[in-house]
This record gives sequence, C-alpha cells and structure tokens, in this order.
Amino acid sequence: MFENLNMWEVGALLLLALLIFGDRLPAVISDGLRMVRNLRNMARNATTDLSKELGTDIQLEDLHPKAFIRKHLLSEEDEQAIRKPLQGVYDNLRADVTNVHNDLKEVATAADPRTPGTSSTGGGTATPAPAPRAANYDEVT
Repeated sequence: MFENLNMWEVGALLLLALLIFGDRLPAVISDGLRMVRNLRNMARNATTDLSKELGTDIQLEDLHPKAFIRKHLLSEEDEQAIRKPLQGVYDNLRADVTNVHNDLKEVATAADPRTPGTSSTGGGTATPAPAPRAANYDEVT
C-alpha cells in the first residue's frame, strides 16, 4: 500500500498524524486496528454463511466474481470449451517464440569470436583465439 512512499514522506505523514490527533493518537490507532479486525471477522462470517448455503467450501479469494464463476458455476467441460479456441493460438505462439529463441542462440554462437571452429567472416577457416594479455608492464619485460 505504501510501497511508492519514501522514508521522508512516511515520516511527514506520521508527523502530520501526530499534529492532528495529538495525545489521542494511540487511541485512534487502536480503534483503527479494532475496525480492521471486525471487518476480517465479518468477511470470515460471510464466507462461512455462503459456504453453508451453497454446500461447498468457499474461501475469501473465491468471492471474486471471476473466480466464483470459474470454480462453482462452470463445469470442467464448459471451461475446456471456453479455453479450446485459444489453446491452439497459444501453442502456435509458444512454438514461434521457441524457434526465434533457438535462432537467436545460433546467431549469437556463430558471432561469438571466442567459440572455436566458427568464423564471423564465413571463410570456413577458424581463427585462433587471441593470446591472453599480460596483467601489467613488469610481467612483459
């Protein structure tokens, strides 16, 4: 929730809260935490009641409309019928991406001068790898 705020902004918000609420700040924080606990309990009770009414096990995540429809109203055959037209497109796209990835690997291997037996000039003869260079001038002399 606050991931886009830096340390100074959080500090400024805390200082502002202290100025607004003053000595009542601990009471306000405890009231806020109590409210969050009550909301969680209400959500838990609602899912329990809904599970009892429908006769299935429902989690809080299942209350999202798309997840609810997918899990409780669609049969597996219906879900497969919905996915079938898109599966072929997905498979073709996956194969194309794999082919492009393999082609790029081959090009990178062919263009790499450190790979023995390949040449970027296409002359067919392998160029030897350059000798390692000395670390400093004293090693050369």
